[in-house]
Amino acid sequence: MSKHDAVEVITTKRDGQRLSDSQVDWVVDAYTRGEVADEQMSALAMAILLNGMDRAEIARWTAAMIASGERMDFSSLSRPTADKHSTGGVGDKITLPLAPLVAACGVAVPQLSGRGLGHTGGTLDKLESIPGWRAALSNEEMMAQLESVGAVICAAGDGLAPADKKLYALRDVTGTVEAIPLIASSIMSKKIAEGTGALVLDVKVGTGAFMKSVDRARELAETMVALGTDAGVRTVALLTDMSTPLGLTAGNALEVGESVEVLAGGGPADVVELTVALAREMLTAAGVTDVDPADRLADGSAMDAWRAMVAAQGGDPDATLPVAREQHVVTAPADGVLSRLDAMAVGMAAWRLGAGRARKEDPVQAGAGVVWHARPGDAVRAGEPLLTLHTDEPARFERALASLEGGYDVVPAGTEVAVGPIVIDRVG
Repeated sequence: MSKHDAVEVITTKRDGQRLSDSQVDWVVDAYTRGEVADEQMSALAMAILLNGMDRAEIARWTAAMIASGERMDFSSLSRPTADKHSTGGVGDKITLPLAPLVAACGVAVPQLSGRGLGHTGGTLDKLESIPGWRAALSNEEMMAQLESVGAVICAAGDGLAPADKKLYALRDVTGTVEAIPLIASSIMSKKIAEGTGALVLDVKVGTGAFMKSVDRARELAETMVALGTDAGVRTVALLTDMSTPLGLTAGNALEVGESVEVLAGGGPADVVELTVALAREMLTAAGVTDVDPADRLADGSAMDAWRAMVAAQGGDPDATLPVAREQHVVTAPADGVLSRLDAMAVGMAAWRLGAGRARKEDPVQAGAGVVWHARPGDAVRAGEPLLTLHTDEPARFERALASLEGGYDVVPAGTEVAVGPIVIDRVG
């Protein structure tokens, strides 16, 4: 007989008490094996959302999720490893230029990434818009590519933290995604099991992020940094702005094109700034301090690493990227200055155009998305293009336009528009 049962664990947390180590170990294992039912885990997740967990409890929960599967080990590689995780945003293509940039600086990047859900884009969906590129690699292929190229972006295998995969899908349909202990343990169980030596977290704040307030984002960042540190992974977090979408594009192939511009030494200033800031943090955490990543963007070696990384996974780095069949231009309503472009509005529009999915099994359109022709602080002229919407299905334009209503403001020329910093704070 088990010394625990699901109802006892649920009521402990329902009544605001801390779960014992053996309760945590038992319930995560029993849920993974199917002994604890989804409705019971749903009740526990809601109790955790409402009553929280302390640091030791979250650490134990994370350890139990790691113990549900395999652990990877990169100690045999000839160079140190560092990884980055973003909590998700709009136009957040940073992983694409970042992984090859850090590889070009001598640190291997094992980037296990996911697919988009809702208004946040998925790194794998973006890369799959490159003809031939494949997300699924065996552990052996991943190790070989890390040794030869220095960077890999691929899907996590089913063996890493299977408890998380099950629990994540459940949280998504039970209104418990926002629970900080569950967000933190979900992210960190996968990253610790992945075996990276150093980890940099990009915790997004603002309208287009899960965390709308700096205080909540800082709490999440501090929780995750503590989990990583306690597990022996050098972990730091940057709090970065996601009230305005990143760069000038949201959508799969559109963001790949923008990433290639960055690797070619151009691209939007905010994307370059954040990519270089995260690269410096990853290199420092991995113990490499004698290389400036900005130099590797300038000298073309980051682009060389990108081409090698794409080709190693079957992609053609010279292929023409897919373009949506239909476009619709939104023009500026007046002369003046763009004072606001709301990340959530743009993300919802891109999603409704076909760039994202409502359910895990939905397909995405490679060419769908939004391009904006100005960023906050830029001058705009009445009647000139402000946004261009891309989709293969023109019936989608109406709902995308509806999500953009109220999503941007134009103020009279000469009005002072305050544009805040992209990196708000550092935790670590």
